[in-house]
Amino acid sequence: MLYDPDHYEMQVILPDKSRHTLPPDPQNIREILDGFGCNPTSVIVIRNGTVVPEDFIARGDDEIRIVSVSHGG
Repeated sequence: MLYDPDHYEMQVILPDKSRHTLPPDPQNIREILDGFGCNPTSVIVIRNGTVVPEDFIARGDDEIRIVSVSHGG
């Protein structure tokens, strides 16, 4: 199958395991986190299996998984 930008969507998986679809337009990870109300200091973002910083730009058919981290003391 050839690349067809009209059929690619970004998938976002939140810490509660819910899945959301975003347009394939380039988006800053920080903007994605803000859009879902996620605090960047309490999550790790994984793009296609690799941890990425919040200034990373996601696009196309990326799968973005947002994982909660717990702080111990």
